[in-house]
Amino acid sequence: MSDVLDAYWQAPPIARTLATAAFVTSVSVALGLVSGYWFIFMPDYLFRIPPQIWRLGTNFLLTGPQLGLLFDSYFLYTYLSALEVGNPRFPRREDLIWYLMFVCTVITALCTYIMGGGAFLPALILAMCRTVTQDQRGMKANFYFVTIPAQLTPFCMMGVSLLFPGGYYAFMLQLMGLLAAHLYDFLSRIYPDFSGGPNLIPAPSFLSRLVQTPRMLQRDYGTAIRNTGAAAGQSTGSSTGASLGNGSLPDSWRTRGPGRRLG
Repeated sequence: MSDVLDAYWQAPPIARTLATAAFVTSVSVALGLVSGYWFIFMPDYLFRIPPQIWRLGTNFLLTGPQLGLLFDSYFLYTYLSALEVGNPRFPRREDLIWYLMFVCTVITALCTYIMGGGAFLPALILAMCRTVTQDQRGMKANFYFVTIPAQLTPFCMMGVSLLFPGGYYAFMLQLMGLLAAHLYDFLSRIYPDFSGGPNLIPAPSFLSRLVQTPRMLQRDYGTAIRNTGAAAGQSTGSSTGASLGNGSLPDSWRTRGPGRRLG
């Protein structure tokens, strides 16, 4: 039992906390201990007195029913931990928190406008899957019993959703997540790479004052030192030559030759 607890507390803190919160919340709703009515997002309730602002966050803690409770919790932890640990796009903890805030805000706005409200966790999972797999170009991933290019995983998840009852609703939620992740990628990486400008949506400074990013992380195999700033691969929008990190272009396009003068 102590080994299980040790492994739990050594897991990435953000992924561990959110996955646990989603699992516990969904189990409580499934067992009838609490009504899911208090967790889903309904825009009208934001304008009541007092405003029920907690719905902006709690709607992302409700998983699907039955097996969805396990699978959604698993995917939430898997993709969030992949972003939290070792991802050069999020060298600081506040960068990941800002990503979640931005993506969840866009998802909420899109889903509210198109679908009216509800629980948006499938959209968040798809958004994180898209962000993770975009940095895995050229790699393979196992999707159920099929090996596919890693960057196609989000689209396969959307296709499989259509095979289950209520699949169209889940598909639309995932589509909103895909759009939110692409918007974040466009504003933070694609547009700066092509225009030579800065990141259009950097993490606000107040998050840096509120969130402490540990410089040294204790692991079973030793101590890991976290890179920060430009050393961790943050895009400055003014890179030259070859970029072998996490640029938006395919690997074969990232290198440039010495050049030849024409004419």
